[in-house]
Amino acid sequence: MIRDITLGQYYPVDSVLHRLDPRTKLFGTMIFIISLFVANNIGAYAVATVFLIVAVKCSKVPFKFMVRGLKAVIFLLLISVSFNLFLTSGDVIFQLGFLKVTREGVRTAFFMALRLIYLVIGSSIMTLTTTPNELTDGLERSLGFMKVVGVPIHEISMMMSIALRFIPILIEETDKIMKAQMARGADFESGNLIQKAKSMVPLLVPLFISAFRRATDLAMAMEARCYRGGEGRTKMKPLHYASRDGFTYGVYVLYLLIVIGARIWL
Repeated sequence: MIRDITLGQYYPVDSVLHRLDPRTKLFGTMIFIISLFVANNIGAYAVATVFLIVAVKCSKVPFKFMVRGLKAVIFLLLISVSFNLFLTSGDVIFQLGFLKVTREGVRTAFFMALRLIYLVIGSSIMTLTTTPNELTDGLERSLGFMKVVGVPIHEISMMMSIALRFIPILIEETDKIMKAQMARGADFESGNLIQKAKSMVPLLVPLFISAFRRATDLAMAMEARCYRGGEGRTKMKPLHYASRDGFTYGVYVLYLLIVIGARIWL
C-alpha cells in the first residue's frame, strides 16, 4: 500500500507531455479539475474520459502505474460513495431497515466515484511528467502577477515543490522502517482499530525523526549555497513556450467548451 502512492513521483520517459512547458500542464490540470465539477451527466463524463485516455497515452506512463495510486484513496472513495448512496433522498429502489438506496443516490454516487478517480489520475499525470524544478518554475511564473500584492510566490512555489518531492522519499523511508519493525516482531495488521493505532507508534516516531533530520540537512544545504529567496535569482533553464504549447492551450479551451456544452444541452 505504501508504494502504491504515485502522487509526487516523476516517471522519466520521452513523451509529448514531458516536453510541454510546466505552465501548460498546470493550466491543463486546473481545466480538467474544473471540468469534473462542471460535468453532471454521462455525456460530459464521456468527454472527460476520452480526454483523460488521450492524456495517459500521450504521457507514455504505464496505465497500471497510475492506477496504483487509487489504492491509497480507496477508503476515502468508499466513504464518499456510501454517504451519497445511502443518504441521498429520492425515488427508493431498495430499502433494508433504515438504509435505503434511491435512484438519485445511485446516480450521485456513481458520478462522485468517477470524479474522485479522475481527480487522482489527472493530478498524477502532472507530477509524473513534471520534475520538481520544472514544477517550481512553472508555479512561480504562472502566479507571478501576485507579487504585486506582496505574496511571496517563489517561496510558496519552493515549499510546494519540496513537499511533493518529499512524498516519494518519505514513502520509501516508511517502507524501510516498516520492514525493519516487522523483522523485529512488530505486527501492523492484526487486532482492532485501537490496537492497530498503537502498533503505528513504533513506525511514526522514527519516521518523524528521519523527516526532521532530512529537513535540517536540506536547510543547511540551501544555506551553504547562499539561498536567500527569489529576489534577483536567475534560471539555469528559462521557460519558453513552443508552438506545441499554443496548440495544447487551444485543446484545453475546446475541451472545456465541449464539457460545458454537454452539461447544458444533454
